[in-house]
Amino acid sequence: MGRTLTYPKRSSNTVNRYKHRATYDLGPIHAIINASPVLHVSFNPGPDDPFPTILPMIGQMGSFEYPSATIDEPLECYLHGYVSSRIMNLARASDDDGLPICVATSQVDGLILSLTPNSHSYNYRSAVLHGYANLVTDEQEKLWAMKMITNSVLDNRWDNSRVPPDKAEMSSTVILKVKVMDGSGKIRDGGVSDERKDTEDPQVTGRIWTGVVPVWQTFGTPVPSGDGKLAEVPEHITSYIETKNKQNQALAESAVVVKLPPEEQH
Repeated sequence: MGRTLTYPKRSSNTVNRYKHRATYDLGPIHAIINASPVLHVSFNPGPDDPFPTILPMIGQMGSFEYPSATIDEPLECYLHGYVSSRIMNLARASDDDGLPICVATSQVDGLILSLTPNSHSYNYRSAVLHGYANLVTDEQEKLWAMKMITNSVLDNRWDNSRVPPDKAEMSSTVILKVKVMDGSGKIRDGGVSDERKDTEDPQVTGRIWTGVVPVWQTFGTPVPSGDGKLAEVPEHITSYIETKNKQNQALAESAVVVKLPPEEQH
């Protein structure tokens, strides 16, 4: 059995509340990042602006140097953006280490409906990464990252579109490569947990429904739009929709089954 690789625990990524839900294992953290259609990327815009900036971006974990690396091995986070955006300009002007950034995301898997509002919760998966971002300047690595990110939107979409990008498209698109310094994940699964003062009160339990409402992302029926002349929806789209809908539903419903000790479920 191979060893499990973990991120180092530092003050920046250590989970303090409900520590039993935390994970520092690379595999689960990377999987949560890769399953998220939107990542929230925060950075310091500069000394003249007192407020941190948070941008919604798309990205994926991967390794250009070691393309066969699996999800539970050390990976970089690649982010897709526009050439003149503020984060790209800051990364371009940063020192050799790169622009310090934080990447965060979360997925809701269920609504936890308890006897009292204070015990309501979500089943969820969340992840946070800290690292240094630099612009990808190697043309082959940039194309590799663009393909990986495009295929994360929908499987095999890169090869089923007009590629490679032309010079203007390559010039206007910038890929940030984040060298990850630390990370953590937090996962809540299971069912309802209430205080004994409520569970032992028949006037409360007799009039309130408790349980879990599974939540998952559903992909709908494709709607034709634009100038494409292909009438029939291609198999790479229909199969992706069918597969992802089944996977998302199964994940949300399976999260309800896990039973944690009552004191750990809030």
